[in-house]
Amino acid sequence: MPEREDGATSVDPDVPRPEPLRTFFRIDDVRLDDGRIRYVGESYIPERTLLRRVVPTFREAGYDVDLERTAGGHVLVATPFGHGEGEIPWVNVTLFVATVLTTLFVGAYGWYYVPLAEIRSNPLTMLQAWPFTAAVLGVLMVHEFGHYAAGRYHGVNVSLPYVIPFVFPFGTLGAVIRMRGRMPSRKVLFDIGAAGPIAGLIATVVVTAIGLSLDPIRVPAEVAAQSGTMIRFNNPPLLTLIADLLGQQTSYSESGLSAHPVVIGGWVGMFFTLLNLLPVGQLDGGHMIRAMVGPRQETIASFVPGFLFGIAAYLYFWRGFGLDESVGLWAFWGVFAMVIAFNGPANPTDEERLDWPRLAVGVLTFVVGALCFLLVPIEIVSS
Repeated sequence: MPEREDGATSVDPDVPRPEPLRTFFRIDDVRLDDGRIRYVGESYIPERTLLRRVVPTFREAGYDVDLERTAGGHVLVATPFGHGEGEIPWVNVTLFVATVLTTLFVGAYGWYYVPLAEIRSNPLTMLQAWPFTAAVLGVLMVHEFGHYAAGRYHGVNVSLPYVIPFVFPFGTLGAVIRMRGRMPSRKVLFDIGAAGPIAGLIATVVVTAIGLSLDPIRVPAEVAAQSGTMIRFNNPPLLTLIADLLGQQTSYSESGLSAHPVVIGGWVGMFFTLLNLLPVGQLDGGHMIRAMVGPRQETIASFVPGFLFGIAAYLYFWRGFGLDESVGLWAFWGVFAMVIAFNGPANPTDEERLDWPRLAVGVLTFVVGALCFLLVPIEIVSS
C-alpha cells in the first residue's frame, strides 16, 4: 500500500461504506491511520445531521465515528470498538502509583501524625496510612469505574481512570476518564454521566460508615499542645445523617482525640461528588442535565458561575471569611465553571427524550448530591 506524507496509508480496501455515508458524504479518499479509517471528503448536509444518519450503521459494524472539519472539507473518522486494548496503559498506571505514594505520605504525616523526620529516616512508616489511602482512592476509583463500566456497556470508547497526584490535604486532586468519539444518544449520555456519581455515592456511604465505626485517632500530646491555626473540615449533611443513623460521633469532647482518617475518605467522596454534579459542561452534572433537558442545559449552566461567585461574596462580605478559606474555594470553582460552561456540553447524536425512570434517577441523584453541600466546607480556626 502506498504511504502518504502524513503517515497514513491511502487505500481503497473493503472498508464500511454504508448507504447513508455514500448518500450524504462525498468520499474523495479513504485512509487507514493507526487502525482508524479516515473518510476524506465533504458533507452535503449539516454535521450533526450527518452523524445522526451514519452513527447507527457504523456502530452495528463495530465502529465509533466522529467528524473533523478541515480546511478543505471534512474527515469522518471511524474507530473500531476496543481500539488500543491490550496495550499496557502506562500513563494510567504511573499516575495511580504516584497517587498511592502521595496519599500515603499525606495520610501518614497529616492524618496519622507521623513525624516528618521519622518518614525521612524510614519511608515504610507511611504504610500505616494505608486505610486513608484505600478510603480516598477507593471512593474516587469506584466513581470513575462507574463511568467506565457504563461506557463499555454501551460500546462507547472510554479510557481507564487517570488519577491526579497532589499534596495536602488529601494527596490527590481527584480522577478523570476520557470519552472518545461521538455520544450516540441522550440515553447513553445519561447512563455514563450518572453511573459515576451513583457508584461513588454508594462507595462514599460505605467508607463513611466504616470510618465512623473505627476507633478515633489519638493526637500526639506535642501536636495537641501546639498553638496557632488549623484547618477544620466541616461535616456535610450526608455525613451527619450517616453518623446519626449509626449512633456514632464525628467529634470528641475528650481532648487529643480525632475521628479516624478513613472518615476523611468519605468526606472526600462527598465533596468531589458535589463538585462533579455541578450542571455545567463536561462535568457529570452537565452530562446528566444535557441528557435530561436537552440543549436547554446551556441556559442552566450559565447561572452556575454566578451562583458560586455569589456564595464566595456572601462568605467574604457578610460572614467575614478570608480568601484562603471557603471564599477562595468557591471563587475558584466559579472561574472553573465559567471555563467549562464556555466549552459547552457533550452533544449526543440522537436527541430522543429520556424515559421517566431515568429522569427519576437523575432527580434523586441530584437530591442526594445536594446533601453533600455546605456553605463552609473548610475554615481556618485558632487552636
